[in-house]
Amino acid sequence: MFETAIAGSLPKPSWLSETEKLWPQWKLAGAELQQAKADATLLWIKAQEDAGLDIVGDGEQSRQHFVHGFLEQVEGIDFEHKVEMGIRNDRYKAMVPQVVAPLRLKGRVHAFEAQLARAHTTRKLKFTLPGPLTIVDTVADNYYGDRRKMAFAFAELLNQEALALEADGVDIIQFDEPAFNVYMKDAADWGVQALEIAARGLKCTTAVHICYGYGIKANTDWKETLGQEWRQYAQIFPALAASSIQQISLECYHSHVPPEMMDLLKGKDVMVGVIDVASDVIETPEQVADTIGMALQHVPKERLFPCTNCGLAPMSREVALKKLEALAQGAALARARYAEAGACE
Repeated sequence: MFETAIAGSLPKPSWLSETEKLWPQWKLAGAELQQAKADATLLWIKAQEDAGLDIVGDGEQSRQHFVHGFLEQVEGIDFEHKVEMGIRNDRYKAMVPQVVAPLRLKGRVHAFEAQLARAHTTRKLKFTLPGPLTIVDTVADNYYGDRRKMAFAFAELLNQEALALEADGVDIIQFDEPAFNVYMKDAADWGVQALEIAARGLKCTTAVHICYGYGIKANTDWKETLGQEWRQYAQIFPALAASSIQQISLECYHSHVPPEMMDLLKGKDVMVGVIDVASDVIETPEQVADTIGMALQHVPKERLFPCTNCGLAPMSREVALKKLEALAQGAALARARYAEAGACE
């Protein structure tokens, strides 16, 4: 009950890359970089286990960015001639590669880090991939001329890698779709359909992570414009509830998402965000348990998975470690509190 997990990313050590940045530059190259990525991955697996998390991940230590880490192994993308583009409906600008030809995988994308993680933990292993809609919002299209068509092309590639990750021993494959909270109509019209393509044929657990973004200034400023109630989920949860995706995440702690949004996900596992990624203040176990208790009014206890609101990549390593501990300790407290509760049963 209340199996804990992170949303995906964790801070990179200072010996691997720049710290507390969303697009950090590597400090090494070649074989030295590969070894440093492996070391960082093993460090964070051990840290998650020591903190007491039930489901662990690689912390995305081998990826400069959660989207571009996938794109680097895709043919048809020009990384040499990046262009500046507005991302998430112009919330912030970034230099992004261009799609210039038909998309194909060069080969395996994440075999190195997935197999490394699987060999070094006996706990459930989650691996994250960018979702199709979020990918098309993070690259410049100079070939397809249609976001839906390009998203479906990326979905086919994601499916190839997802099936291979399952064969590597990954227990949960999670697609990250922060763009679902920005392009709600596209998400409902064809974004969920693209997700279904990406998850086609998988026998492991499938998940989609939908957040309001990393704790960077562009995102926190945007949240200030959303008013007292954030109801973006209401436009996309019904389509996801009708989909084959098994787990769905939402921000909860310190967000303005009305708790009743969780009622739209009946029949699904719900990853409830109980850790704020936009604040360095460490949650207490009591606060985490209280958030879980509130979510129990809408989600059966066997379907509730306490999680972080989003990735922790831009945070300091010290703060991230303490938040992982708070997550595990709060879930343990909630188990003691609610073990006999019949909420939502």
